[in-house]
Amino acid sequence: MRMRIIGVASALTWACFASMPVAHAGAEKSIIVQSTTSTQNSGLFDFILPLFKKQTGITVNVVAVGTGQALKNGRNGDGDVLLVHAKSAEEKFVADGYGVKRFDVMYNDFVIVGPREDPAKLAGERNIIAALGKIAAAKTAFASRGDDSGTNKKERELWKMAGIDVAKSSGSWYRETGSGMGATLNIASGMNAYTLSDRATWIAFNNKGHLKVLSEGDKRLFNQYGVLLINPQKHKHVKRSPGQAFINWLTGAKGQAAIASYKLKGKQLFFPNAQKMTH
Repeated sequence: MRMRIIGVASALTWACFASMPVAHAGAEKSIIVQSTTSTQNSGLFDFILPLFKKQTGITVNVVAVGTGQALKNGRNGDGDVLLVHAKSAEEKFVADGYGVKRFDVMYNDFVIVGPREDPAKLAGERNIIAALGKIAAAKTAFASRGDDSGTNKKERELWKMAGIDVAKSSGSWYRETGSGMGATLNIASGMNAYTLSDRATWIAFNNKGHLKVLSEGDKRLFNQYGVLLINPQKHKHVKRSPGQAFINWLTGAKGQAAIASYKLKGKQLFFPNAQKMTH
């Protein structure tokens, strides 16, 4: 199996072998989860995966990349489970036969952050379309991830809704970093530029510099996360049983409670919203 791996989180070492169903002594179950960077960078996985392993004996190895890359990796069979945040792309992944079934897991939202000086006068602007219009009119620097991630997909969708063709301004006031959220926030901080960030990564981000949240609260900034099993009929090596066990746990009472209890700097980063499932 040829794997495209960018930033693999090492396997967590907590174990609870007493209750782990294994085929033979010393065996250990493990899966690969292709996931968006926000779940890794926010610290969520560091918090919930040890709980999952303690309860099931299954090790989760995370490949943290942008959602677009995670979906490509999934199409190549590089993993067992996807946990990403681009619902329409996830649904197409399933419709094309690469995934088994998609489930809602949790949500948060996106925010526009920018320099405290706020040259585009965004402060207090809840309407995201109006906010983007002000940035374009002022031609003040905007840092885009430009990496086909879930965040980048949302950003392009919002610019389109605003009727603004940012491709025409690429390289001038509109800068594409081709990087993850953390790196893009670093670039925005260094340039005193505006950018769109998922709230979890923003809260976890330490190098805020002169950046602050300037536009938030529009319902169009809703950020839904989904989970799905890569189709074993497409890729025979997919670990259906432990992969589905992870999905069941995430969308079940224990996983949802773990997600809800994760806080950073006193703030809840993700809000569970899986529908009740029969496992």
